[in-house]
Amino acid sequence: MAAQVREGSLISQLHQNFIHAHGHEPSTSEVRFWEESIPVLTSVLLEAGLDHVDMMIEYALPLTSKYADVVLAGVHPVSGQPSYVVIELKQWSRAKPEEGEPLLCRVDPYARPVLNPIEQVRGYCDYLASFNGALAEFPERIAGVAYLYNATEFGISGLREERLGVRGRLFSGERRDEFIAYLCELLAPESGAAAAEGLLTGSIAPPKPLLTVAANEVREREQYVLLDEQRVAYEEVMHAVRRARRSANKEVVVVTGNPGSGKSAIALALLGELHRSGSTVLYATGSAALTKTMRKIAGARSREVQSLFTYFNSFITAEPNSVDVLICDEAHRIRETSTNRYTPASHRTGRLQVEELIDAAQVPVFLLDEFQAVRPGELGTVNMIRKTAEERGIDCRIVSLSGNFRNSGSDEYLRWVTQLLDPPKAGPKSWQPERRMDLRTANSPQELEEFLHQQRSLGFSARMTAGYCWRWSEAKPGEPLPKDVVIGDWARPWSLRGDRSVMGAPPAALWATDPAGFSQVGSVYTAQGFEYDWSGVILGPDLVWRNGKWVVDRAASKDPVFRKVIADDDVHRLILNTYKVLLTRGMAGTVIYSTDAATRVKLRELIETPVTAAL
Repeated sequence: MAAQVREGSLISQLHQNFIHAHGHEPSTSEVRFWEESIPVLTSVLLEAGLDHVDMMIEYALPLTSKYADVVLAGVHPVSGQPSYVVIELKQWSRAKPEEGEPLLCRVDPYARPVLNPIEQVRGYCDYLASFNGALAEFPERIAGVAYLYNATEFGISGLREERLGVRGRLFSGERRDEFIAYLCELLAPESGAAAAEGLLTGSIAPPKPLLTVAANEVREREQYVLLDEQRVAYEEVMHAVRRARRSANKEVVVVTGNPGSGKSAIALALLGELHRSGSTVLYATGSAALTKTMRKIAGARSREVQSLFTYFNSFITAEPNSVDVLICDEAHRIRETSTNRYTPASHRTGRLQVEELIDAAQVPVFLLDEFQAVRPGELGTVNMIRKTAEERGIDCRIVSLSGNFRNSGSDEYLRWVTQLLDPPKAGPKSWQPERRMDLRTANSPQELEEFLHQQRSLGFSARMTAGYCWRWSEAKPGEPLPKDVVIGDWARPWSLRGDRSVMGAPPAALWATDPAGFSQVGSVYTAQGFEYDWSGVILGPDLVWRNGKWVVDRAASKDPVFRKVIADDDVHRLILNTYKVLLTRGMAGTVIYSTDAATRVKLRELIETPVTAAL
């Protein structure tokens, strides 16, 4: 590595490795970071006599799109065991805590607070220790350092208000000598190749499905390590809660991000911490399936916890600021009003639903992805929430999430899905197979189902979903489920609609989590908000590929909501959003099948691996 720095070949090598790993060019800022920061760290290691330590640049954290700037792998000088140091390199010259909150800090030229680098690198260490088998039994082998090599002590002194520890240390450029001495305490001047190999080949623990740890998250302790913007969002809310306690200050916090960016993990972490600390807090959604599942799983054997989960339309008569914090998950599903035909006349206030939600809490929190609105009347957007707050004279803080904690952490897969459904002029790009996410095509629904059965036999969870292109009959107690989804000689029932199990099939709310749900086909209404290891997606005749573009056929949809007077452009948008939701449920892999022959041909052009390769 040192030789490559001296020869000037390292940046070129990093550039090529990046393209190979990600399928696209690195950004200008990434290249600038390599050019400035890596030589700085290399000179530190050379002066420390640690030129044989392995330096893993942009080390990919497992099961997420996040990267640590550098992980040093070597041998501990005392124990002789593998030793790892996660290094977060910052080009900042100065930074100060956010209003006395040491976990967040202000840095020019960022408009919003960012995570204190001490906490950032501590999170990376905690995350690695949780997921990498090389560290699971030896958590003491990992340490973390933030090195702000352009900063003076005066410029960053306030950051040290955050607690320091082995996994979170901070050094400025002025303390370069102390940084060198600290590295020498952790790493011996000998080869780190074996330690690096141990980390790179360490077994990766399976991801924690959100709902399986929900009860512990709410009632006992934190289950997830929140990283980077996730932690910023969490701290922004907790900061607002502390301000509200001191001065009755009211604030709105909006958290926005793509599928899998960790919005629901943040919501549950907040719910758990606030509930355990005695705050009055509620978790609301616009989804019957998600709310009922949360009540059943997170609230198992606890009526008190079950009562924490409610709906957006539950606040028509709520007193202003009657709860401390209202967490609105899947807030893109907010509707215009909460009233329906059963609402008493005395409750028909004419208020907008978003106004009711903002008014009900001292700190309303909204988590959303505008591109997951799938039904007419779902109106939740960042601008709508911000405008409503501003009209009430309420500060609105917005945090955007950039990471991906679903699809095995593959940003490439999420980009591929996005440009598949909204292709550039040159058309959608072919999928380049990569180690994180497995994407395959099926030539028939039988192939799709057989492949998913195979994955289940290996211990993975799996579900089949489809566009709403077949009638959805009511299941009758004591009778076989109607096999409405018919494709040639293959037929399967939809998931149930009601709250009761029928013929062994789980109620609608539990389709995504009960193993018996595999035997039925889910729609966006039962899949949205959930995740499973393998996702089998059936593109129905409502979305077909014709003459180099997607064509939406609203007449092929059996969704009753599209029978109303809705503009064709809105139907087009909602159906594309529906398939984006369905295509982003899989944690490990996705299989796509289309009922349309021409569309299957196009999919085979884009995806080289068929399921038959594994059957």
